[in-house]
Amino acid sequence: MKLLIVGGGGFRVPQVIEVLAAARAGSGHHPGLVVDEVCLYDVSPRRLEVMRAVLADLDFPHAPALTSTTHLEEAVRGADFIFSAMREGGTHGRVLDELVALEQGVLGQETVGAGGYAYAFRTIPAAMELARTVRDLAPEAWVINFTNPAGIITQAMRTVLGGRVVGICDTPIGLVRRATTAVGGDAARASRIGPGAGLDFDYVGLNHLGWLRSLVVDGQDRLPGLLADDAALDRMEEARIIGFDWVRALGMLPNEYLFYYYLGRESLERIRAEAETRGQFLERRQGEFYDAVAADPQRAGELWRRAHVEREATYMAESRDAADRAGRREEDIAGGGYQQVALDLMTAVHTGVPARMILDVGNADACSAGGGLLVPQLREDAVVEVPCVVDGDGVHPQRVGALAGAELGLVTTVKGCEELVIDAALSGDETLAWRALAGHPLIDSVNVARRVLDGYLARNPLVARTFGR
Repeated sequence: MKLLIVGGGGFRVPQVIEVLAAARAGSGHHPGLVVDEVCLYDVSPRRLEVMRAVLADLDFPHAPALTSTTHLEEAVRGADFIFSAMREGGTHGRVLDELVALEQGVLGQETVGAGGYAYAFRTIPAAMELARTVRDLAPEAWVINFTNPAGIITQAMRTVLGGRVVGICDTPIGLVRRATTAVGGDAARASRIGPGAGLDFDYVGLNHLGWLRSLVVDGQDRLPGLLADDAALDRMEEARIIGFDWVRALGMLPNEYLFYYYLGRESLERIRAEAETRGQFLERRQGEFYDAVAADPQRAGELWRRAHVEREATYMAESRDAADRAGRREEDIAGGGYQQVALDLMTAVHTGVPARMILDVGNADACSAGGGLLVPQLREDAVVEVPCVVDGDGVHPQRVGALAGAELGLVTTVKGCEELVIDAALSGDETLAWRALAGHPLIDSVNVARRVLDGYLARNPLVARTFGR
């Protein structure tokens, strides 16, 4: 079985290889998953060379055979599963996404608001090229999309590949697992299906915009008790960064990225007060990492591990109080990451052993089972984030409770803007792009939206190319 990693020179690749090696050795959490070849595809030969040096130095026992290429067609041909983790424009593209927005007084963040839309504008053309290549050369392959903004990119790729592309994120299922642990339950039960599972939950929304609304352990909804307990809430990163009083007012636990909506002014102030943006930090530190490995490949593994610890500790630092900026708690990062979710999905499809996870899927994907639209107020082709059962027959979205009130309003508004982003990028229509930015809840002026768009067009060549400039 061949696994292709698009963005194979990226920083997270060793985490994937480590898990695959454990599976081939008969240990770890993915029994029955045996990958014979991992192909790393990247547009940068230098990044591929550095990542191969890292993997050689880490030397995971039982790791699958490794190949690499800068040719997309060669990479795709023969692939059974494809992890798409591209970063079109590199970290410098992210720097521009953030700075242009911040200069106009609106949030500059990689996946939320203006920055996320700029990321989509420069990424959708490459994502569509990948989708068409998969359709032509590996039509039976499953594409598991990591590329942010995941909901937008997945929805765009589905216009070519349909249900064989699935978007993933580690934050929703991580939220469920942390909540389960906080009430004294076994977090591993979150993924189990059938007799003995004893755990159920209701989660719904969009990528980086969703809510955990119930957590049933052995027949009892434990979420109200969790919300009432200060000690239990303190174990939830989402509650700490958004505020105990507000999550109690909501009566549910939000995805951590709702920090940028519920505390928009505070998030903007904190980001602007920092000496550098997250993108600038990553551009500087990752540049140093790749240079250091190229200069001293014998220390590649050590350099990668050191950089990985720093990267994890500083994730979403602006969301934490000054006292917590030095690093995240162990329970905050215990969910396993993107690679864990992707390999859980891959294992369930390959082995047929069912697993439950939260995925980005089509709003109408449950219709064939008589389920109707998952969120009736959205279009049939809208990508939403909901619990799913995955098995040898594919991905099966589960029914969720109805969205209502302010949460429904936020979801419908943001999804409407996401669809304008897709239409704008596919057609090259600047007016649609302006409307997408102007309609976002975190951009409070159509004039500011126009200036932000003009800034991206002037300063980011990949955004300009999408719109024919």
